[in-house]
Amino acid sequence: MDKASSHGAGVGNRGKLQFSRFINFIGPLLGLLFVMGVFCANNEVRPYFLTGANFKIILTQTVIVAICALGMTMIIISGGIDLSIGSTVALTSVVGATLILKSYPPALVVMLTVMTGGLLGLINGGIIAGFRMMPFIVTLGMMGIARGLAKWIGKNQTVNYPDSPLNKIMALEAPQQLFPLPMGVWLAIGLAIIMSVVMRRTVFGRYIFALGSNELAARLSGIRVRLYKAIIYSVAGLFFGLAGLMQLSRLTQGDPSVAIGLELDVIAAVVIGGASLNGGSGSILGSMIGALIMAVLRNGSNQSGWPTYMQEIIIGLVIILAVGLDKLRQRRAD
Repeated sequence: MDKASSHGAGVGNRGKLQFSRFINFIGPLLGLLFVMGVFCANNEVRPYFLTGANFKIILTQTVIVAICALGMTMIIISGGIDLSIGSTVALTSVVGATLILKSYPPALVVMLTVMTGGLLGLINGGIIAGFRMMPFIVTLGMMGIARGLAKWIGKNQTVNYPDSPLNKIMALEAPQQLFPLPMGVWLAIGLAIIMSVVMRRTVFGRYIFALGSNELAARLSGIRVRLYKAIIYSVAGLFFGLAGLMQLSRLTQGDPSVAIGLELDVIAAVVIGGASLNGGSGSILGSMIGALIMAVLRNGSNQSGWPTYMQEIIIGLVIILAVGLDKLRQRRAD
């Protein structure tokens, strides 16, 4: 191949890459606008939907899925999956409530609750990396273990505790207007900005993409694949533990039966945001928009008076559509 042909091929590949990145960026945003437009088309829903008070509720409802999506984005980009998110959130919320009930200082409650999630992530990552087991199977097992532990610690009932400063993290002040937003919303935004920088501007972030793109090539390049897999799941677990703390603050109690099916919302949010289930691609911004889409869907469904089963059907269709879009993106990339 002569230099002109080689140069033309290089330009073509760069053009495809730039187009793919543009689609991954604009696609989730258009999806969000479309979902909002569907609910705004209803004259009965529009006056209640397009209000500062409702947008405050939507943003507050997005926090837990968004924080979980930060961890899940890393895992999916690296070529893995985690089905134990909902159980981890339930367990960490029960742990936090139990610690408050035992009069632990709020700072120590925060640290131990988040670290509980990190420990579960470390166990998942250690088993997956150390024994080269499928993430699907390992995290499926952890789903049952964490849920069982939550019920055991909570004695199979909700853990109620006296008023705590941690309740203010997700408290809705001035509910009739958009601002001030709960502290949890600002925390999620701040963490999303930090993780965007980590994923795109650090060696750790580049290693995550390398693992998902081609694990064998990453290993041959000198990347310590097992170590980084364990780190990825551990860091993701810290985010899941933090989400459990947000759940605790929102409900003002620890509930071992909460967050059932949360992992589906999180996976859907990440895939809608442009991440590939085969690994190697995705973005924090896309995942945050995906999480917002899921919250808007649930909020708009409630505003429209749709029954719960209808909402579940819609969420299921969204997940199938998201996976279909992922397959379409892969074909276009090939």
